[in-house]
Formats: sequence, structure tokens, C-alpha cells
Amino acid sequence: MRTDGDTWDIVSSVGLTALGVATFRALETSRPDALIRDEYARWFVEAAGEPHFIGLLADPSQLDDTPFVFQGFMGLRTKFFDDFFTAAAASGVRQAVILAAGLDSRAYRLDWPAGTTVFEVDQPKVLEFKDEVLAAHGARPKADRRAVAADLREDWPAALEARGFDPDRATAWAVEGLLPYLPGDAHDALFERIDGLSGPGSRLAVDGFGSSADMRKFDAVREKYVAKSLFGDLDVAALFYEDPRADPEGWLTEHDWAVQQFNPFALAEDYGLPIPELPPELADLPASSSYLTAVK
Repeated sequence: MRTDGDTWDIVSSVGLTALGVATFRALETSRPDALIRDEYARWFVEAAGEPHFIGLLADPSQLDDTPFVFQGFMGLRTKFFDDFFTAAAASGVRQAVILAAGLDSRAYRLDWPAGTTVFEVDQPKVLEFKDEVLAAHGARPKADRRAVAADLREDWPAALEARGFDPDRATAWAVEGLLPYLPGDAHDALFERIDGLSGPGSRLAVDGFGSSADMRKFDAVREKYVAKSLFGDLDVAALFYEDPRADPEGWLTEHDWAVQQFNPFALAEDYGLPIPELPPELADLPASSSYLTAVK
């Protein structure tokens, strides 16, 4: 359960979900029809040594019978945000911020234009682990990468600006896999702060999981079709906050952002990812998940 001011490393609490996400990116990368390539993800999983995720890498066949909505989500989500940053860079944006960056490797694997700065905001222990693994492998970023150790429930803009962020410039913001882990007040403050830090032409990409109740429904259906949780013994829903919060699409629209929303199944079709016929209870699951982009 969450507590005010709680912290974590890469193998505990919210940090463990970041390790799980890296595992699923590594597994997607190994597929012959992979939507994305992330050769760095495996490094993080192997360095952490968490048994469940190491086991999945060693034997991906454990997921062979997992329905599409469970095993195909990470490739789709990662490609959505990859394409967002590529489009932002093509439009001339040279400043990017990845909030709750976790084990994100986009500063290393995307082809950023010269002069681009990528800020990665996350808990200190998570960033320390990440930096150690990347240094051990001699990895070099393709942009000016700047780690920002900060808690997104606190005054993270001050830490961001202290690392050289310029609020007057257009910025590409990624809010990926983050929102349910924030209390309602921090959730709403996040969008207020992004708005205040965004120069004209800024862009934002967000994904949403729905509520913890949606996650419990997800788990109930998952238990019917999959013997074990994709995250091992971790109860992901227990890490979510359930207090009231603003709807991101409505809030952004009211604050003069031009918003476009995407359904996961529609994205899969755009990406040429075939979706098998699903039982109604599985076909309904993406209704609580959506993706959006916004331009200021």
C-alpha cells in the first residue's frame, strides 16, 4: 500500500513496475514482428536480477497462451510514444521531458536531431540504478540527456529548471504509465505545471489506465485466461490512488490545448498489428485505457 512520501528502488513498489515494463519491452524486441527495438531493456532486467522477470526473459514461452490484450500492450504503447517524440522532433521541438522515466531508453535509441535535450525525471534510486547499468555497458545517448532526481508529488519543476530546462521553449512531454500512481492533487498539479512550463508549440502525450477498480477488473479477467500475473507477486492495483482527479482530455481542452484521443485497438490497426477475435470480456478491457496527444 502507498503512503505519503514513500520511496522505492528498482525492485520494490512502483520501481518494480518500471522493471516489469522493461521486461516486456525486451520481450517485444525479441519478437520477429516487433513493433519497437529496445536493446537496452534486457540490460536493466539482467542487472536487477529479479527472479520473476529474469524467468520471463529466459523462457518467453510462459506467455505463449497469453491473449493479445495482455501480451501486446507494451509494443503498442512504446511505439505510440516513440512516434510522438519522432513527430515532435520533426516539427522542430528540441526539448523533451520524460516524466517518471523509469528505465526508458529513448535518449539512447531514438534518432534525435542535433541540439536536442532530453530530461528524465524520476526517483533518485531508480535513476542511479539506470545510470550504473548504462555506464557499465558503455552506452552513449543520442541527445543531451539530463537526469532529474525528483518526486513528482513534490516541486519537480524547480529540479527540472535547475538542470537547464527552459520553460520558454517548445517542449515535448511524455506522461507514460504514470497517472494512476499519483494522488489526485499531484495528478492535477502535474497538468497545471506542464501547462505553465510549456512554450508555444509544445506537445504532450499521455496514456491512461483507468481507476484501480478497472485494474482489479483487468486482474479478474487475467486470472481467467493467464495462470500468473505478468508482474509476478506484485499487486499493481494496490499502488494506485483512487481519490478524485481531473479528466486529462477535458482539462487540456479547457486550457487551450488541441487534443486528439486514440483507442488502443485503433492504434493496433494503424500499426498493422493483427487482433484476433476476442471474447467480449477481453474486447471490453481497452475501454478503460486510452492514449492522447495535445498541442499548445
